[in-house]
Amino acid sequence: MINKINKANDYISNNKQNILDALFEILSIQSISSDSKYKPEIQRCSEWIESYLQKIGINTTKILPTEQNPVVFGENISAGPEKPTILIYGHYDVQPPDPIDLWDTEPFSPKIIDNLLFARGASDMKGQLMVALSAIQAINATSGLPVNLKLFIEGEEEIGSPSVDEFLYKHKELFSSDFVLNLDAGMISKTQPTIVYGLRGLAYFEVHIEGPQHDLHSGLFGGVVYNPILALSKILAGMVDENGVVQLPRFYDDVLPLSHSEKEKIKKLGLDDDYYMEQTGAKSLFGEIGYTPTERIGARPTLDVNGIVSGYTGEGPKTVIPAKAIAKLSTRLVPNQTPDKVKEQLLEYMKTNAPSQINWEIKQLSSDPACITDPNSFATKCFADSLEAIWGKEPIYLREGGSIPIVTHMQNILGTDSVLSGFGLPDDKIHSPNERMNLDVFWKGIETIIHYYFNIAESLYE
Repeated sequence: MINKINKANDYISNNKQNILDALFEILSIQSISSDSKYKPEIQRCSEWIESYLQKIGINTTKILPTEQNPVVFGENISAGPEKPTILIYGHYDVQPPDPIDLWDTEPFSPKIIDNLLFARGASDMKGQLMVALSAIQAINATSGLPVNLKLFIEGEEEIGSPSVDEFLYKHKELFSSDFVLNLDAGMISKTQPTIVYGLRGLAYFEVHIEGPQHDLHSGLFGGVVYNPILALSKILAGMVDENGVVQLPRFYDDVLPLSHSEKEKIKKLGLDDDYYMEQTGAKSLFGEIGYTPTERIGARPTLDVNGIVSGYTGEGPKTVIPAKAIAKLSTRLVPNQTPDKVKEQLLEYMKTNAPSQINWEIKQLSSDPACITDPNSFATKCFADSLEAIWGKEPIYLREGGSIPIVTHMQNILGTDSVLSGFGLPDDKIHSPNERMNLDVFWKGIETIIHYYFNIAESLYE
């Protein structure tokens, strides 16, 4: 095994530029899933991935349509039925790059500065996807895969994977596997490998406020009608109190408390206020009183305002009372909470708190429950061994605040748990301007996945 691992690693060392060239190519594709005008780029990215899979030795590939964006399927099961079948998950869609003026580089023109690769999707998650694919490439070029692989690479993760449920039910047999390897997570620092065993869920809403039938002159009608921006501001301001407690009725009724052992494990991580202030650049922290920042991120629910659209925001004055105002809200949910219940709670809050002078509507855009995976599963233990072999220290286990809807979908529909890890860093600025990936971590990530493919194949017989 060691000889084969060394040969694959030597291949990576001798082909770094080719791997970077491929990474630059996929990062240059503007595969933004939240904006329909980028549909051609979504299609182009799926076709690029299928072609690349064929190039690196995945002998069966398909681009499969969904209700929205296609899934790229790949399969190489030449290792034989006695070997495990790993389903590799990835997504090729990315967040919009806005605001463009805050980027120091062009978001879809990848650039390396001080060994950091800057581009939209560099960390989330085209760079992570290329870690898994580069390991496959190196092994196929030197000795052949020791495990069976299937690949599920979607184009809707950044919009909540709305088509995935129906798609997976339709293709259950095609994606059957022993477990899933999902690298859409990360490390708490560039020297500390991490395995994620819990994710918060997500319920995403738009709040629509309507006042007058059309925009009004603020001089002629100011003081006569309720300004929708003021109404929306009042509504939003009341949703979270000064102690960081969400004010939707019964919001915390189903929240499961952290166990004593989990609290102790979180405490040992040593991620104090200073750590989070350094990562965020915030003047000070804010959140639910009585919980540490790490507890709030991984195990407590939240409500955040993600954007407000209304009125005139261009240069110079325009004295109008807008007819409409819209806010985008995300609630991060913990195990036992459900998006449907949170919607009911939001509706009840609006009925109680919305001014009578306006009309309002709630639109739900995504709905994904929280999930917990088994940190003691055979597949996860093998991954922990590979992380320790490459990074020289045991990984830590973490409940993460983000949402990866596919993990729950695959649990519920395919009946497979995920090994959830990755090589992104807290300061990679995912979803923000100047997203980046640390290339030292990228190359060590490839080494880790090479080791893992061989390690889990051999560990079956120990």
